[in-house]
Amino acid sequence: MNLRPIIDEISSQADDFLAGVTNREQARAGIAELITMDYPQLPPADRKLVSDHVMAVLEAESFFDGGFAGHSFNDESEASEED
Repeated sequence: MNLRPIIDEISSQADDFLAGVTNREQARAGIAELITMDYPQLPPADRKLVSDHVMAVLEAESFFDGGFAGHSFNDESEASEED
């Protein structure tokens, strides 16, 4: 079974269903709960794979670091310097 669409879907929803969560264990529990509710047909091994991959995506996006990953506030300072 191709799990990539499920991983992508859950990863794209993370900002909504994990709003305010900064703890990795809480996030993993929330992901597991979502998988159980939305994809009950997945066997336990596939659920773990999806959960692990979603966590990897969130880590890569600096989801747990707080702040605005990949965004710079330099744009604001550059704009004010040009005025």
